[in-house]
Amino acid sequence: MNRISRPERWAGAALCAALCAFGRWAEAESPRPGEAVNALLITVDDMNYNTPGFTGNPVPHITPHIDKLATEGLWIRHAHVTVAICQPSRQCLMTGRYPHNNGAPGFDPIRADVPTLQEQLRAAGYLNGILGKVIHLCPREKFCWDFAVDQADLGEGRDPALYRKYVREFLAKAREAGKPFFLMANSHDPHRPFAGNDKGLRERAAKPFPEPDRAYRPAEAHMPGFLPDLPDIRLEVSEYYGSCRRADQTVGEVLRALSESGFVDNTLVMFLSDNGMAFPFAKANCYLASTRTPWLVRWPGRIKAGTIEERQMVSGIDFMPTILDALGLKIPEGLDGRSILPLLLGEKQAGRENVMTVINTLSSKRPYPMRALQTPRFSYIYNSWSDGKTAYKNESMSGRTWKAMQGAAETDERVAARTRLFQFRKGEEFYDLDADPDTLKNLAEDGQYREPLREMRRLLEKEMTASRDPLLDGFRAYLRGKGEAVVPVQRD
Repeated sequence: MNRISRPERWAGAALCAALCAFGRWAEAESPRPGEAVNALLITVDDMNYNTPGFTGNPVPHITPHIDKLATEGLWIRHAHVTVAICQPSRQCLMTGRYPHNNGAPGFDPIRADVPTLQEQLRAAGYLNGILGKVIHLCPREKFCWDFAVDQADLGEGRDPALYRKYVREFLAKAREAGKPFFLMANSHDPHRPFAGNDKGLRERAAKPFPEPDRAYRPAEAHMPGFLPDLPDIRLEVSEYYGSCRRADQTVGEVLRALSESGFVDNTLVMFLSDNGMAFPFAKANCYLASTRTPWLVRWPGRIKAGTIEERQMVSGIDFMPTILDALGLKIPEGLDGRSILPLLLGEKQAGRENVMTVINTLSSKRPYPMRALQTPRFSYIYNSWSDGKTAYKNESMSGRTWKAMQGAAETDERVAARTRLFQFRKGEEFYDLDADPDTLKNLAEDGQYREPLREMRRLLEKEMTASRDPLLDGFRAYLRGKGEAVVPVQRD
């Protein structure tokens, strides 16, 4: 781990020693009065992993509150959500299971027999609260909310002052009840429609909501490398940045309310985005920009402020077991994820060299099954749906960017190739992230990468086998078609 001197400049290198013994927490079935640890999860909706300023984004003053949080805790550089779609992403967080093991492949309710984080916390005497995205954790009775405020009462999830108001109400309720708490505060920014292009949302809103306190000109936009730099795309990216600025304001107001409550010192805070930005080659896919998330953790007295975990990889399915472990509660059997508490306390964990990410069905209910294996160096994607005829279609194609790409494709072969790839894909994609962080060059047919490609195939097959993935037989058949000698791995 490295020490952070300030959000835009990371300097120095030092191992973060274990900060305190936690054996007595792991042994306890429930927290004792006066010693209970609270938990606050803050999420933003569709913010790319490299949008916040602390990641190096040069857009001025884009996320000052998130950047400050980064200086107060730990940044896990190679963290990924499990699914780059809001509801399945969040349901993986709260069940510790892949979608094929929690019963919710897309916008579906989880199975009744799958334990949730909220059920475990309620049984241990915790008060459960949620702000925003309430309907994206279902069925509702499985999530045991004692306090729930959804989008309409939060200025369409875009009013920072309302978030502060309801956080204060929830924390007062916890104090009055004398209970420890878990609060999930979900900003609906920077989900589409973006600031400046949201007239329809404003007309439908039950309550008015404010503009961001700073707007961005197209010239200020830091263009994602996976998109062509076209005027309308620049405009849409600048609008996205305005929504990101307002999301940061919401994060600031949530943290302000926590600070005012006096609960800061015994509250574990985590921050992440549920998936990447709602543009082509990001959200609702398995690319690096789809699932990588800016995961921050602050825990006063336990996590050293201003540190970075540089290499070990963390997945969304690790969230539930980590929270239970940190709070000293029993972790249910049958989870796909595992606790990262040792990592948070400065230790190393075996088996954190890669993560598997998935897509099954989109919000449209269209099936586009994908599996990906991510390491810090390589990204491998298996597109089981790609047949050269089936065309991909998702929400990100409804805005200015896709229309601009289609227009440019008529005269620019490079843009035309990108639009064809996005719509039809290949059976497999393989990227060297060190050389190509924007995943522009598919190396699956490059003979120089034959061995790392075979290793990534093997690692994905291993993870699919361990998780009893229903796509496994199809993937093995695909590999045999590529000349791979597939040796079935015994299931536990």
